[in-house]
Amino acid sequence: MYVCLCKGLTESDIRRASCCSSSPDPQALLDSLGLNDEQCCGRCSDRVDELLTIATGGRTCDALKPA
Repeated sequence: MYVCLCKGLTESDIRRASCCSSSPDPQALLDSLGLNDEQCCGRCSDRVDELLTIATGGRTCDALKPA
């Protein structure tokens, strides 16, 4: 499912961006995905807690790597 239409980011993109991070940092996640630049509406950054929930959804890093 898409979570950011401005950047075309999906749940999988969010998971990959935070893969293997022991404690995902909200600001680091926003920075790595470009969700705090002028070309993004900001709705995603307002919901960073939900993005982190998606990012830490229980999958292992190996499951997220492309085949």
